[in-house]
Amino acid sequence: MMSTQSECPRGKSSPANDARRLLVSVSPHIRTDTTVARIMWTVVACLMPPLILSVFVFGFQTLIITLISVICCVATEAVSEKLLGRPITVRDGSAVITGVLLAYVIPPGVPLWMPAFGAVMAIFVTKVIMGGIGFNIFNPALIGRAFLVATYPVAMTTAWLEPIRDWGIFRYMGSGVDAVSSATPLYVLKHYGMAAMLEQFGSRVSVYSDFLLGWMPGCIGETSALLLLIGGLYLIWKRYINWHIPVSVIVTTGVLTWAFGGERLFTGDPLLAVLSGGLMLGAFFMATDYVTSPNQRSGQIVFGIGVGALTVLIRLKGGYPEGVCYAILLMNPLTPALDQWFKPKRFSEGAVQ
Repeated sequence: MMSTQSECPRGKSSPANDARRLLVSVSPHIRTDTTVARIMWTVVACLMPPLILSVFVFGFQTLIITLISVICCVATEAVSEKLLGRPITVRDGSAVITGVLLAYVIPPGVPLWMPAFGAVMAIFVTKVIMGGIGFNIFNPALIGRAFLVATYPVAMTTAWLEPIRDWGIFRYMGSGVDAVSSATPLYVLKHYGMAAMLEQFGSRVSVYSDFLLGWMPGCIGETSALLLLIGGLYLIWKRYINWHIPVSVIVTTGVLTWAFGGERLFTGDPLLAVLSGGLMLGAFFMATDYVTSPNQRSGQIVFGIGVGALTVLIRLKGGYPEGVCYAILLMNPLTPALDQWFKPKRFSEGAVQ
């Protein structure tokens, strides 16, 4: 393309003539005010309602754990980038998201120093060493969680807090509980069956409502499937994420649970399988990570089906009651292959002979 300009006397120009000139630039020519920072901070905003609810459900300790996780993630990124001579990128919000998500996938009763260890693994090892944002192979928050499970398995599998039932001011201002629960509904369901879970946590309808609204023992970010769903739908509406991965994860988990679930796996109840655990959090806020998920829609659907299938497999055959974390991590390295397999054709058949 060549630039043109309106006729005017030689050597003279006017604002009107300048405004009518054609500007030449390298493609693409799409202009948008959407930036990485805007997307990141929007995701953070969508994650805040579950955090607020977790404070009401488990007490202020959840807020403290989340703040420690975020501060340590931001500090780790800033210090490591400074030491490596790289530009400081903490303002883009990616480290804040990692800190929030890391806190969301750990129990609310863990010692306050544990999120700091997970933050170093999530940011420095998983992200900074790999080259920074856009170069990490695995989801940083989930690597941080996997590291904590491997190094502190007792705390990560037993530090569950009972939801607050007494709304007295002194109880509310405390940590949220007087004792630590030994099991979550998923643990009881997997190891003792549906009858034992219903005996401990109430009728099936009350279990549905508690999982939906967030009144069950679990990780900090598992407080409410409903709030996570609303946040995820808002991101889809804003077109910051596509529906292909979340829908394929949720549908695959539900269908395979219905097809193969027995007394040890939700008794074939797809609704219970979808509402429980970290499925909503993983489907909308972790599996959709731009860097570690495919770009093409077909690849995204295959990726989501793989996450859902691995989740059911781990829940059904593994010794771990929840499988979303490891399902996503196992699918992350396949992202380059899926992008290659489902790479769009440059020309239609027969266009070039």
